[in-house]
Amino acid sequence: MEISLAEIAKAVDGEVRGDADKTIRGAAPFENAGCDDITYASGSKFLKKIDKTGAGAVIVPQNFLSHACSKGTVIVKNPQVAFVKTLEIFYPASAPESSINPNACIGKNFKFGKDVSIGPFVVIGDNVTLGDRVTLQPNTVIGDNVVMGNDVRVWPNVTILDRCRIGDRVTIHAGTVIGSDGFGFAPDGEKYVKIPHTGIVRIDDDVEIGAGNTIDRATFGETWIKTGVKTDNLVHIAHNVTVGENTVLVAQVGISGSVTIGKHGVLAGQAGVSGHLTIGDNVTVGPQAGLVKSVPDGETVSGSPEMPHRLWLRVYRILPKLPEIKKKLAELEKKVNALR
Repeated sequence: MEISLAEIAKAVDGEVRGDADKTIRGAAPFENAGCDDITYASGSKFLKKIDKTGAGAVIVPQNFLSHACSKGTVIVKNPQVAFVKTLEIFYPASAPESSINPNACIGKNFKFGKDVSIGPFVVIGDNVTLGDRVTLQPNTVIGDNVVMGNDVRVWPNVTILDRCRIGDRVTIHAGTVIGSDGFGFAPDGEKYVKIPHTGIVRIDDDVEIGAGNTIDRATFGETWIKTGVKTDNLVHIAHNVTVGENTVLVAQVGISGSVTIGKHGVLAGQAGVSGHLTIGDNVTVGPQAGLVKSVPDGETVSGSPEMPHRLWLRVYRILPKLPEIKKKLAELEKKVNALR
């Protein structure tokens, strides 16, 4: 594929400085790009060595002073996002063939929109409704009364159980289970009685769910994943959890039941959240942190149990010195007792 630098700039809402007619044939990382490629540089680390990249053109931020740059540049607000859009030009997503495989098993009262693609060995229950351009890849299981919006893509071996609701432009990666029973048991002497989970999972628009996630249905009501949420692989979300808009859950995050997470949050890898807590808006939770109390808006916390991140950094530095500190305290205690 060949495209001019001017056409790329138009596609990413940018401004060309340099040769607007230069032909670009690909997009590549900063270190590996060739003379016919375009790359991007956003941080000072890369902007300082922009002339060292082999790329023929570079996407740069608006504050970049390009008078000393020998390469063609595209000036944009957000170079990383613009580069993603450029990648989509050179490597467009493949459009699945619109068809229903004869090896799919489909229940009663199945309703679907335009251009759906249903792969082999997909199982669809009764009273399921799919929107336009929905793709269900092989071995997907869709329970009774599930409703999906438009432009949903479900990768292989995904299970979406009864009555769950999926919005528009949702991607669910391989091996994920949505709508499994929550972990709820009532103690009865020496045994446990299972608590029925009669609610659903609701996933709003523009959500991407990673591979191997488990999202439990609510005991009553709904487990709610709001618009724009992104989850990494191996994330667990328990019953009646609400995850706010545009929050990111990184690999192996575990969220206990009835937790409410605000919008624009980040929970780093292996963070764990105890039940019935509230995490505010714009909260960042560090890797392997263990939350046992609610966190207000705008906080950054780390450690287990969690504490303000700056305090955790100080504590973490002290931990290896604790044996030596203990020894010195014991010596001081002996001296004090001798003086007495």
